[in-house]
Amino acid sequence: MPVKTRCKWCGSDPVYVRYHDREWGVPVHQDRRWFEFLVLEGAQAGLSWITILKKRPAYRQAFDNFDFNKVAKYNERKIQALLENEGIVRNRLKVRGAVINARAFIEVRREFGTFNKFIWSFVGGEPIRNHWKSAKHIPVRTDISDALSRDLKQRGFTFVGSTICYAHMQATGMVNDHTVDCFRYLEL
Repeated sequence: MPVKTRCKWCGSDPVYVRYHDREWGVPVHQDRRWFEFLVLEGAQAGLSWITILKKRPAYRQAFDNFDFNKVAKYNERKIQALLENEGIVRNRLKVRGAVINARAFIEVRREFGTFNKFIWSFVGGEPIRNHWKSAKHIPVRTDISDALSRDLKQRGFTFVGSTICYAHMQATGMVNDHTVDCFRYLEL
């Protein structure tokens, strides 16, 4: 069986390889998945993505399977319990940010009907398909991620800087940043 060529960033860690092969860059359209990625991308700030992927099952359990309606109702007692959960990143600002973001997420849904409709509007409803020959050419932010970041911040979201937003866009398939030699590039 021939060896598949993958984006260089995923290396050989089975968790990364599985994420790369099955999930990274696949367009997301379910609001709960959007919220999951918002929480995870916020938790990742300053850390490696592999750290967050390995903690993902604990995040799913700790944050009620990313039910934004439940997370929006978390009180100080629940936040304190989360800060004692060794399975997640125990950073007060990030945990509190997930609750703040759940509330802002609900407001976006009230205005647009779905978060999906809102966020896809930044790319005209279709994934941006880039043609990178090497990972060194892939940007960490773009004008679109700048605009998304500004909009989310104005709506009260936290941990949504432009770099986080661009990583979010890559992960959720708003942009296809698989390198052209990667087997997933043509599949997506």
